[in-house]
Amino acid sequence: MTAIKISLSKTVGKGYNKFWHFKGRYRVVKGSRASKKSKTTALWFISNLMKYPQANLLVIRKTYRTLKDSCFTELKWAIHRLQVDSWWEIKESPLEMTYKPTGQKIYFRGLDDPLKVTSITVDIGVLCWAWLEEAYEVMSEADFDTLDESIRGEVSEGLFKQWTITFNPWNEHHWLKKRFFDNPDEDTLALTTNYMCNEWLDSADKKVFEKMKQNNPRRYEVAGLGNWGIVDGLVYENWHELSFNPTEIIKNNPKIKSVFGLDFGYTNDPTAFFAGLLDVENKKLYVFDELYQKALSNKDIYEKITAMGFRKERIVADSAEPKSIHELRTLGLTAIQGAKKGKDSIMYGVQWIQDLEIFIHPRCVNFLTEISNYTFEKDKFGNTINKPIDDFNHLMDAMRYALERYIGNRWLI
Repeated sequence: MTAIKISLSKTVGKGYNKFWHFKGRYRVVKGSRASKKSKTTALWFISNLMKYPQANLLVIRKTYRTLKDSCFTELKWAIHRLQVDSWWEIKESPLEMTYKPTGQKIYFRGLDDPLKVTSITVDIGVLCWAWLEEAYEVMSEADFDTLDESIRGEVSEGLFKQWTITFNPWNEHHWLKKRFFDNPDEDTLALTTNYMCNEWLDSADKKVFEKMKQNNPRRYEVAGLGNWGIVDGLVYENWHELSFNPTEIIKNNPKIKSVFGLDFGYTNDPTAFFAGLLDVENKKLYVFDELYQKALSNKDIYEKITAMGFRKERIVADSAEPKSIHELRTLGLTAIQGAKKGKDSIMYGVQWIQDLEIFIHPRCVNFLTEISNYTFEKDKFGNTINKPIDDFNHLMDAMRYALERYIGNRWLI
């Protein structure tokens, strides 16, 4: 092997000294966007797996399908950044990384397949490290407790067992706050980071946050400064997270209706596609799939919806983009149509949906994030007003579009 000399301080940058050297059980970082938390974590794991020949890593998100474009990509980036590509074997099916000189592995698992999480055995060394990314998606502390038990057993001298937990702190009522931040013990490092510790940002990147600070101070507190999101006055409280089989729901209720909605985005906002089942008679809505991604062209949207199996379905999209709707129809989403909208359509739709009982499949992590942060606006005196915030509303809007024909047309002008 050829030795490579790299300055970690220049590679990693500043702001994470305590994070880098802590060896307690829980290393927890809530941070804003662009705070380097995921990239620093990836660099730490790659460099330390090569340092500790008995260590193995388990990387977890709530849903397996989100790992490839997040943690897996970050770890590949870290391997390139450290210039050690030739020493690592990277597989995509299933996701797995192997340090070739020793056989140590990085495993990737989703909570949507719990048996695969708890049944991991390693060939070399011990499974002593775990990375839970976007931990905010894990709504149940009991689910984390089950995960915590998977990092167990004796370790060799000099090695240590540790969880690294990273997330954006959208909601102050989340169990992560009470467990790790309110009264951290000696075995817990709880950090808050933000974009101001990221020396790799250029002036254009920083300008995004300055505009956010001016135009959307509520979001800036969380996405800019990494502070806990204060959630007061939720629009929807009539929902539950529930694992269910959509095929069985349809089989047991032949009158149930499939509903699909699409809200367009690109640079700053994601394109949001909603898939649900509506039981009109019993006023129940089952949210079973989603698409939530920035920088998608119309061709990308068509290909992704087709891959999800919904190409022929009736999709109601944001009518503010008739050109996009026309192009998607030309590409092959022949049943897509624009939402009618109209005066007071948002509040009328909200009030109608508030009368439903909503069941959300655990894999719909972005829908869960939005609905648990979608609140009513406040006036200058701090009083709640009858108008939802213009934030956490992409899938919320897509849901309204999907349900439009059942909501009725009394609000139309």
